[in-house]
Amino acid sequence: MSKDGPRQRKLTTDDETVWADLLRRSLAWVSTERIFEKLTKHGNTNWVTSELVALAVLWVWSGHGTLTGAFAEAKQLSLAMFGRVALTSYQGFTAALTKWTTCLVPLLWSRLHVLMEQAGGEHWRIGRWLALAVDGSRTTTPRTKSNEAMFSAARYGSGATAKSRRKWRNKKRRSQRLPEPVKPQIWLTLVWHMGLKMPWCWKTGPSTASERHHLLDLLQAVVFPENTLFCCDAGFVGYELWRAILDRGQHFLIRVGGNVRLLRQLGSTRRGDNLVHLWPNDAARRREPPIVLRLLTFQGPRGPVYLVTSVLHEKDLTLKQATEMYRLRWGIELQFRSFKQTFGRSKLRSRTSQHALVELEWSLMGLWLVQLFAVKEQIRIDRPPRESSVALALAVIQDSMRLSQHVVSDRRELARRLADAIKDSYRRRHSKRARYQRLFKDKPCATKPKIVVATSAQRQAYQSLATAL
Repeated sequence: MSKDGPRQRKLTTDDETVWADLLRRSLAWVSTERIFEKLTKHGNTNWVTSELVALAVLWVWSGHGTLTGAFAEAKQLSLAMFGRVALTSYQGFTAALTKWTTCLVPLLWSRLHVLMEQAGGEHWRIGRWLALAVDGSRTTTPRTKSNEAMFSAARYGSGATAKSRRKWRNKKRRSQRLPEPVKPQIWLTLVWHMGLKMPWCWKTGPSTASERHHLLDLLQAVVFPENTLFCCDAGFVGYELWRAILDRGQHFLIRVGGNVRLLRQLGSTRRGDNLVHLWPNDAARRREPPIVLRLLTFQGPRGPVYLVTSVLHEKDLTLKQATEMYRLRWGIELQFRSFKQTFGRSKLRSRTSQHALVELEWSLMGLWLVQLFAVKEQIRIDRPPRESSVALALAVIQDSMRLSQHVVSDRRELARRLADAIKDSYRRRHSKRARYQRLFKDKPCATKPKIVVATSAQRQAYQSLATAL
């Protein structure tokens, strides 16, 4: 056995190309040793970082039903691609990922952002804006002690509003069993590129985590390009979050409802410019400046939709553009569906909390690569990202893994198949809605925000603050 692991004899002649070669070239386009050159490893480490990344990606791409079976398939394919494998045992592989994932993933984010800009063309920005949607979702893990301790609510069923409580005076109801805790879940806050329809970055935490706090952490950890516009639903409100976005030179477009109180006529604004201010009492007492916003309204499926944006000039962001962007934000929900249903990650398989987080991180990375490979080839032949099919692109990659030792006649075969991985273009004659469902589903609908006229005391405080600044 060599220092780099067991070698595999060459199965093809020099002029033959197999599917494993095509996969190796695709991964080499993303993961090169140059992007990890500043990563300091232990002196006894004998694996190559780019090959460990490739092994992790092949591991999550595998359609095998178990994690160990997926690793065995990834190991064999790594031998076919590189002639060696970074780590030969599943235990050593998971230990390496547990230690190095937090270092490797941000480096891969930066690399993928560069590749997205190179391949995205006109889809990289919407107008002048790099539009990023933000939303959160949960994914389930096995109910083990490790996962429950890390991800579950600490006092589930013991609160004052629990459905079944031991302190009820009614003895008959008090004898009911406490509700069984839900399965341990990981909260995932995803930042999603709205033009290319693929992830940008993410943050994970226990099921009780806050998506707003996750976004605050990402604002500190990730450098976002100039003229980034965060498009969020009504859960991403608050003075602290909006101020953090503005302090980093970025902008936002966020839906607001009855949980937001906005002020009119605080400063010198004209009647028709739709300018409002967010200035909570706590911020005013701390003598922090108000946030100036533009209030936009359009008709949604169940009533008016209210948006606020930090882009104050109509020429920079029109009502039509804002309406279209907010509707494009819905695509992040389809990304969650692709990740959970198409990619099969609605429930993870790792039985320890550290391994579950590693599995989630690399699963997100693996699906991102599949989408990037497909969208790059489709844009090259003038097919927009909205037509890309995640399911077909994933099938192309998994077929390539299965046929890894088969000879291909054309070295562009993988690119051609990825370019053809698009959604159906025909017009449906019948609805896909099941016949037993209601005609109209209940859709979330935020109420009108509270808009009040600033008091004289608030105007005086604002003028005093403006003078001091």
